[in-house]
Amino acid sequence: MRDGDVVVIGGGYAGVRLAKRLDGMARVTLVDRKEVFFHRIASLRAGVHADWTATPFIPYDRLLRNGRVAVGKAVRIDTTERQVMLATGERLPYDVLVIATGADYPEPARFTGTTTEEAAKSFAAHQQKIATADQVLVVGGGPSGVELSAEIRLARPDARVTLAHSGSALLDNTGSARAGHKARAWLESHGVEVRLDSFMSPGNDFGTYRDARGSVIDADLSFWATGTTPNTLWLRLAGHSDWLNRAGHVRVDRMLRVEGRLDVFAVGDVNDVTELKITPVAIAQADLAAHNIRAYLHSSGKHRKEPRFYRPIHRTPIIVPFGPANGLTVLPVPGGETAVLGNRTTTLAKAKTLMTPYIRRQLGYTAA
Repeated sequence: MRDGDVVVIGGGYAGVRLAKRLDGMARVTLVDRKEVFFHRIASLRAGVHADWTATPFIPYDRLLRNGRVAVGKAVRIDTTERQVMLATGERLPYDVLVIATGADYPEPARFTGTTTEEAAKSFAAHQQKIATADQVLVVGGGPSGVELSAEIRLARPDARVTLAHSGSALLDNTGSARAGHKARAWLESHGVEVRLDSFMSPGNDFGTYRDARGSVIDADLSFWATGTTPNTLWLRLAGHSDWLNRAGHVRVDRMLRVEGRLDVFAVGDVNDVTELKITPVAIAQADLAAHNIRAYLHSSGKHRKEPRFYRPIHRTPIIVPFGPANGLTVLPVPGGETAVLGNRTTTLAKAKTLMTPYIRRQLGYTAA
């Protein structure tokens, strides 16, 4: 028996996981502006290699057995009538609403447009630019910047590739100095110029980039891997700016409910929980929110469940591929230390397939 209408806005990792978890016990509607799931983990390689162009796109059609996926853009939330209005004019009633609209990533890790054809065309354009560029600049020395620099270097061994990072070490947000040293050693051994303490401002002047100290970097192509922006502008436009903090994240309580509301949750990159915004964390939030939504919908009777508090994950494995056969894995170990594992572990866990078989199975498809 399915009790209650649950509307999940956002079909990324957190939204898909939560919708699937609730599909058997509630009437679930998953809303996304894209017509397919976007496997963002594979997007950096897809922006470089033509044979990966289609890999990030997985249809939603096998995700839900009982619920449905509505392709459209949410434009308004009526908390009095408990309805979500889509740009198409459709109104979706809800007993529980979940905001899982994620964050916007810099190119090429972005789904451009709303259709597979539009996004694939964008990837093809990046591939062509990389294939013909003489000098490529990547800004940002976190996991995405390091991974993208490695992919470009392996695809273009003849081009000059520069990685500029504002910090004093690569991968400094992992908490492992050794990881940063290993990443820098691999990149430099493959001919990537690594510039640390090099804060870059967006924009260029005829192919010339300058950092905060005035140092010049020549490049005819640049990518900025310097962070993400929560996808919450639509909430501001819908009149719910009071749900957001100053950085644009949705403010949530310890149960992952929007502060001050019992029937609205926010999960994944979009909320203000202080922890790394990575896929395993989004999935963990979705699992806990699914439990708490069940508790809310079954707040009385013999199936009553007690809600749980979410505990931020501050120590989680971080996998950084250097192409399909190299990379490193930062693994937390007891005592507050971290271990840095090498190529074999990283290749098996992520680098070779970029977790595509696992994600395809989550969407109801075979691994291949």
